[in-house]
Amino acid sequence: MARTAEPSAAVVDAQSVKTSGNVAETSQGIDAGKKIKGCKRHLVTDTLGLVLAVLVSAASVHDSAGGKQTLTELAEAHPSVTKVWADGGYQTSVIQHGAGLGVDVEVVRRPKEKGFQPLPKRWVIERTFGWLVQHRRLARDDEALPQRSRTMIHWAMASKMSRELTGESSPTWRIETVMPPAMV
Repeated sequence: MARTAEPSAAVVDAQSVKTSGNVAETSQGIDAGKKIKGCKRHLVTDTLGLVLAVLVSAASVHDSAGGKQTLTELAEAHPSVTKVWADGGYQTSVIQHGAGLGVDVEVVRRPKEKGFQPLPKRWVIERTFGWLVQHRRLARDDEALPQRSRTMIHWAMASKMSRELTGESSPTWRIETVMPPAMV
């Protein structure tokens, strides 16, 4: 069965990152759980890990508040999405907000066993966060405006997608080329 052009399922999560000194104090916050002063990137990706919706806020914004905004953006931009997986940080208010938008939000619970285990469906967005921080400008937030930070996320994803389409596994600046011997 072939995939349709529009996604029908997605994953939502948030990532807190430190900011630099040139970011205004008013757009920063402190994520008390992770003890990070900076900003928070709220993302919604499809099941391949491609970004569908982005919100950049102060790190003090709770996942539920950012989740509601990104779900609203998702519903407007991609009305075909009917299922979204989230982690335990997303509360009942996000589930109810999603239901109002026609999106079934399911919280994926951690297994009871100790040790590392990739969570079903949720590992996709964690991989996307890994792709993003490989871009130097996204390892920490140096952008003075949240709109610029959001643009950098879209730029990084466009770069990732173009490398996938051309078959490049890494950026070309990392590939060593063999120089022909100099003519004597």
